[in-house]
Amino acid sequence: MKVIIAGGTGFLGRALTASLLADGQDVVVLTRVDVARSSDAAGSGEVARRLQPSAVVVWTPNGETGPWAGEIDGADAVVNLAGESIGDRRWTSARKRRILESRLEATASLAKAIRGARRPPAVFVSASAVGYYGPLDDRKAPETTPAGSDFLARVCAEWEDRARRAGSDRTRVVLIRSGLVLERDGGALPRMLPPFWFGAGGKVGSGRQYWPWIHRGDWVSLVRWTLATPAVSGPVNAVGPNPVTNEEFARTLGRVLHRPAFMPAPAFALRLLLGEMADGLLLSGQRAVPAVAERLGFRFKYERLEDALRAIFGSLG
Repeated sequence: MKVIIAGGTGFLGRALTASLLADGQDVVVLTRVDVARSSDAAGSGEVARRLQPSAVVVWTPNGETGPWAGEIDGADAVVNLAGESIGDRRWTSARKRRILESRLEATASLAKAIRGARRPPAVFVSASAVGYYGPLDDRKAPETTPAGSDFLARVCAEWEDRARRAGSDRTRVVLIRSGLVLERDGGALPRMLPPFWFGAGGKVGSGRQYWPWIHRGDWVSLVRWTLATPAVSGPVNAVGPNPVTNEEFARTLGRVLHRPAFMPAPAFALRLLLGEMADGLLLSGQRAVPAVAERLGFRFKYERLEDALRAIFGSLG
């Protein structure tokens, strides 16, 4: 199977690429970095070099196609993970615009290439997030839950709209609404650890907001399952079957790390430090559940948060 991955050098893309390569699949990574010329040893150029023996193809995700689109013609699947990080700096107006535009432009480029292919892929899997639902209380949020109205919800809704444009009677579209993806080498989890190491970990704000989570191994398995399962189309919540509140998340993480978890981070302090991003990423949440995956028979390896965290931090015993 030939799989094209846009965003294959990121936290999720690296793991998905490695998994596919380990099974002998033909993987082509689309990257904005010219690997042959890149001197950034710590950046995506170096990551792309380490992805061999997969092919690495430079692309410009600007809403249009280019020579790279030839890789899509005849491919079996395309996975879209491209987009600027939402949590690495404060949300200014310019930053919010770039978060949105980077997703829309990359997705539009891929959709246009798929529609223009003589032999389009059978499946287009495009990233989204549970932020689609906006801030919710403790009501469960399956994939049928309507979109919210805050910044992240609007980003996800427009992002998914662009992805759906790739669909046809020859290409099904899957929208992966990811929750908090957990692993030690990237994503949000490493950023949570310093307060716990110093004995100052604890809940964020009220702690009552839900943080839907998934182990990265299960995330990779779920994406691969969508590639191989023709019955899957439309939105799929990439979250574990047992979402927890932030307070429970903090208690569980502290227990696994053998560190206290009783020092709360006040909401007002986070808003002063992070502005709008505090509410969007930390102080609100969704009790998202994987209704589609469970209905169609996907099996999670890590159903409980503590099991996932102990798998990640097993060496701490």
